[in-house]
Amino acid sequence: MLMYVYADNAATTALSPRALEAMMPYFSQVYGNASSLHSPGQRAAEALQKAREDVAAAINADFKEIYFTGGGSEADNQAILTGAAIGARKGKKHIISTAFEHHAVLHTLAKLEKEGYEVTLLPVHENGVVTAQDVAAAIRPDTALVTIMFVNNEIGTIQPIAQIGAVCREKGVLFHTDAVQAVGHVPVDVKALNVDMLSMAAHKFHGPKGVGALYARKGVPLVNVIEGGQQERGKRGGTENIPGIVGMAAAIKEATENLDEDMAYVTALREKLIEGLSKIPHSRLNGDRQQRVPGTVNFCFEGIEGEGLLLWLDQKGVAASSGSACTSGSLDPSHVLLALGLPHEIAHGSLRLSVDRWNTEEEIDHILQAVPEVVDYLRAMSPVWDELERGVTPHLI
Repeated sequence: MLMYVYADNAATTALSPRALEAMMPYFSQVYGNASSLHSPGQRAAEALQKAREDVAAAINADFKEIYFTGGGSEADNQAILTGAAIGARKGKKHIISTAFEHHAVLHTLAKLEKEGYEVTLLPVHENGVVTAQDVAAAIRPDTALVTIMFVNNEIGTIQPIAQIGAVCREKGVLFHTDAVQAVGHVPVDVKALNVDMLSMAAHKFHGPKGVGALYARKGVPLVNVIEGGQQERGKRGGTENIPGIVGMAAAIKEATENLDEDMAYVTALREKLIEGLSKIPHSRLNGDRQQRVPGTVNFCFEGIEGEGLLLWLDQKGVAASSGSACTSGSLDPSHVLLALGLPHEIAHGSLRLSVDRWNTEEEIDHILQAVPEVVDYLRAMSPVWDELERGVTPHLI
């Protein structure tokens, strides 16, 4: 029987049995509305409070600084709109971000530009990292907010968030980080990172889909994205998704309990992947070799196109991605890879493999057998590769 390897954990992860077990009673036994005063409602409210405390503890925050949302995109939206509104009240309408953010950030910034805000998208260095110096140079007297992702969702590079946060604190500028790809995979301490707001999503660390959280430092007055009742201290209307929130808390607790061991294990799998894929002729690793999250690898293979690569890998028993799952329906090359300076013809042939603590070394071996076979097969039928090999056009990798 063909082995099938799930190597797309940056898109979503399987729900952990521990999280599922924690959630089950809140579907059919403790199903009260947490805003209700009767005992079933109060049992739900107790579960909500315990989950808030567990999520806060995982990132060294106070429970009053945690606001549950419908996912990472909502948390990003609320954080950015909050920073923009606070700035506008002070006459500051300039926002700094980067060219390779998740579209939950970029599209929100584009919306704000239409409302009269000015957005500076910092260029990304070839290694997929921006620096605190880049941010410091871009800050102006009218800068209201800096929003820079912790870990890039396509190439996995880690940004120097603590140093950027220190610059923002010194300049008196609010700082938000999209930590959707970081929480549960690398240590996250909101105090050490000097962040004012931080977004996360449960389904990226073996929690359920449809639930996330926004950390907002005490004193940051959040702008409502969803109006309604007094849920989430009046900052997010709608009856709380208690099963999802309980599952998120269980998952983040599980992910952070043995984080050092898990990081070492997953990093070893990643390094084996990089070593093996680097042997494929005319391939390149995208992003810094060391400054990256343990489980994410992104390669380009010259002469082939990403969609065909993914479809044939699926036939070979490997689930992978060509980039963000949010843009997988687009035929355009990755905006992340273009931000690194890669030409369109190279950016089209990208492969993202994202593994985690649930993957095995045997599965890595399977990937390393499948990818070269598929690359060779696609190149054999590619007129572009034929021209490259015959020297009609020069190799770019």
